[in-house]
Amino acid sequence: MLDILRRIVQDINATRNLGEALNVVVAEVKAALHTDVCSVYMTDHARGEHVLMASDGLRPGAVGKVRLKIGQGLTGLAASRVEPVNVENAPAHPAFRYIAATGEAPFHGFIGVPIIRRRKVLGVLVAQQREQRKYTADEESFLVTLAAQLAGCINQTEIRQALDRLDGDALSGTLFLEGVASARGLAIGEAVVVFPSAALERVPDKDIDDVDAEASRFRQAVAAELAELQRLSERMRLLLSAGDRALFDAYALLLSSDSLVNGTLERIYTGNWAPGALRATVLEYANIFTEMDDPYLRERAADILDLGQRLLNRLHEEQTVDRQYPDNAVLMGEEISVSQLLDVPPEKLKGLVSVRGTGASHVALLARGLGVPAVFGVSNLPPGRLNGREVVVDGYTVRVCIQPSPALRQEYLKLITEEAELSQGLQHLRDLPAETLDGHGLALHANSGLFADIAAARNSGVRGVGLYRSELHFFLRDRFPGEEEQTTLYTRVLRIMDPHPVVLRTLDIGGDKPLPYFPISEQNPYLGWRGIRISLDQPDLFKTQLRAMLRAGSHYANLSILLPMIGSVMELREALALLDSARAELEAEGLVVRMPRLGIMVEVPSAVYQIDALIRLVDFASIGSNDLTQYLLAVDRNNDRVAKLYDPLHPAVLAAIRQVVERVRAVGKPVSVCGEMAGDPAGALLLTAMGVDSLSMNLGSLLKIKWLIRSIRYEAAQALLDEVLILDSAAAIRDCANAFLDQHGLGGLLRIGK
Repeated sequence: MLDILRRIVQDINATRNLGEALNVVVAEVKAALHTDVCSVYMTDHARGEHVLMASDGLRPGAVGKVRLKIGQGLTGLAASRVEPVNVENAPAHPAFRYIAATGEAPFHGFIGVPIIRRRKVLGVLVAQQREQRKYTADEESFLVTLAAQLAGCINQTEIRQALDRLDGDALSGTLFLEGVASARGLAIGEAVVVFPSAALERVPDKDIDDVDAEASRFRQAVAAELAELQRLSERMRLLLSAGDRALFDAYALLLSSDSLVNGTLERIYTGNWAPGALRATVLEYANIFTEMDDPYLRERAADILDLGQRLLNRLHEEQTVDRQYPDNAVLMGEEISVSQLLDVPPEKLKGLVSVRGTGASHVALLARGLGVPAVFGVSNLPPGRLNGREVVVDGYTVRVCIQPSPALRQEYLKLITEEAELSQGLQHLRDLPAETLDGHGLALHANSGLFADIAAARNSGVRGVGLYRSELHFFLRDRFPGEEEQTTLYTRVLRIMDPHPVVLRTLDIGGDKPLPYFPISEQNPYLGWRGIRISLDQPDLFKTQLRAMLRAGSHYANLSILLPMIGSVMELREALALLDSARAELEAEGLVVRMPRLGIMVEVPSAVYQIDALIRLVDFASIGSNDLTQYLLAVDRNNDRVAKLYDPLHPAVLAAIRQVVERVRAVGKPVSVCGEMAGDPAGALLLTAMGVDSLSMNLGSLLKIKWLIRSIRYEAAQALLDEVLILDSAAAIRDCANAFLDQHGLGGLLRIGK
């Protein structure tokens, strides 16, 4: 059955429209089950009807004409129950309804399986048999599996049809696609689709006549790639440190090696075309590294394969040195890579849209750092059909608008203008304190991870970095940075922000953030080897980072160190022992060490319940709202199937945060919150009411949250908190908090524009 299922899905994907796809389904299912009839009813929710859209076995004239009221007949019963209905003798069933136009009088065996996508019934897949019989469990499972696959296929074919209509008539309508994770903002631009060429390992051999011309073509590709790497390195000079740009240097070194270039040329001169010669050389070269004992050298194979793919792209002319981007480029693709993002001049990049990717991905973090709106997880995005189209990236509602109508386009432009005016109108708050109308103050800090963020934060009047993601600098290298590199990096960050506080978080990788040169393959990465667990298991890497941070802190007094993913007192004690060891080593080397403030991230539920013991060992606590929400609710926030269940305003999350805030403040130590909740208006309002000492957020949210705090009374916020804590759903809590903001003239924080 599995092979049949795959074939049917492949055949559906090859169709041009929904009608053709459904005809394929009914014909192939009828043959696979050796049944007399197979039909598909599509649900028209606006009219309250199930419409017969395809059938093999019923009267042909019935298709498109037979309509059942929702809930009517055995078909309606399957849809309303949202489960299969499998009966031996349909006419004898109390829900049976005979439709003369279908000619179904002779049929007795019946099975109907609802077609469901994200809780919405799209239709019903029906099979019927002349004799009385109940379909087997295997047959039922087959239809259930096919219906699940069919839901996605129906969605894709409907999108293709919508695009066809737009191609035929630009005024015929607008297509909206929803995502599940984003970087906030709103932009209109021209779609620039990026996608990988054919995989390097699948390139065939091919005989050539002019070997000299082919060799010249390959040399030109190598020269173009070297020039491109140099251009990227120069463009990123002000954004990234020299260590971060080391990846470009490593690729350039590989391009200069005799093994890669000369090996390819030798194969070309034996008569193979350049792509085939490149494939053979790269795979041979990569296999040598893969078989090495040293883990670091083994991982160099990935760099070689990546570089080989880049050269193949050049040979196929899918990438060029001087690729021209429109002034309002919206980058789109199945999955956007860092190099594809960095290839677009920053002043031309207006938005990002991706089929895969998450709000926590490295590309998303870069997008936020660059102030670019993004929508990820658009599972039904057809990138190949969108290049050159005008699109709207709406990071607020987390959706993409394809080819907006003139009226809709004007509305979006108006919203963009209003948002810019709102942001500009908040500039007067830059140097004012974050203080409520009745005098309650708290600190607002920036989340960061790139030098561009730090410089922008300082220029925007930010008085501290509440979370510096040190791992971002590890991602743009081809190896772990050494102590000297890290010391230079951290010293620069501290110097730029001095005298304002900087909280450096130690390496937080794993989960959905494996380093390219330190891959971690696990079935459940979020519950696996990540954060402090990796640091403790790799004390050489951890102590190198701690020594670098302490060395930087010996020059500046504004350093704090933050430990991620602490789940137990023992883990914390082990980390403290390594910190003491690093300090002792530096002092033995003659360095006068100024011990920084030390904090823990509270993002694991066990830390919530052990907060009394943990806080006694450190100077402060920082609540990581993103992971804490994920772990408390058992929801992978990057999984589009359950993303709607992820909400930091869930009563359980608020109760956990409140408990931590109360316990930490009870011993006279500060507590902060970093993560998306801190920059969310409703979240920031409730966190302020809880009495947190500081909020750390993306720079773009900071003035808006400061406006919020300066527009409310602390006593009123506390009264709101008491009111929402007795509510039993995140939706009710958010509605209540948003109503409060609206009542206080802060509706501009909840919607695009004013």
